Amino acid sequence: MSPWKLPLVVAAIVVPIALSFLLVGPSMGLPIGALVAGALVVVAVRQRPQGAIGPTAADRVDQRLLVVIVDPLEDPAAVEQVSRLAAGDSQVMVLAPAQIGFLDRWASDVEGARRDAQRRLVISVAALAAAGVEAEARVGDEDVVQAVEDQLGDFPATAVVLVSADQAATAAADELRSRLRADFRWVVTGQAGR
Repeated sequence: MSPWKLPLVVAAIVVPIALSFLLVGPSMGLPIGALVAGALVVVAVRQRPQGAIGPTAADRVDQRLLVVIVDPLEDPAAVEQVSRLAAGDSQVMVLAPAQIGFLDRWASDVEGARRDAQRRLVISVAALAAAGVEAEARVGDEDVVQAVEDQLGDFPATAVVLVSADQAATAAADELRSRLRADFRWVVTGQAGR
């Protein structure tokens, strides 16, 4: 945030509350204060970090490929694309975000989502092994971008590949494309990659 914006934000918070207390009294000041506090919470919750993700190029010495699978990697054309990217002596990590449903999230029931992510990992790692690519596998956070950011802390990849069966991962692909310091590819299974 620019330094000149901070006084404006503080004034936008304080002035309505102070004026409502002065002009109308506590009967209006307290609800206005609660409304402003609620608005701050909503704005804070909706904000996402926009900084760059991953280490700088100088920090990476060996070739590492992070393959993020929203859907299983079993389409032969997609496996071919990923195996070409993993050519040579690069290390490969396959990451499957645990896709938790709305009710499961509220009930704290993540086991079904983790089992589904592990199933996607088994299918994908087996397809890569059949193509001659050895890979490790991990289950990650339900948010694709957050899962990538978390994984890059332990596995500083030189390239990230997002694999999805349709265009539903467009928002995640766009955010990863804009924030990643590593090379980024998007492979849409059953179609040409992006």
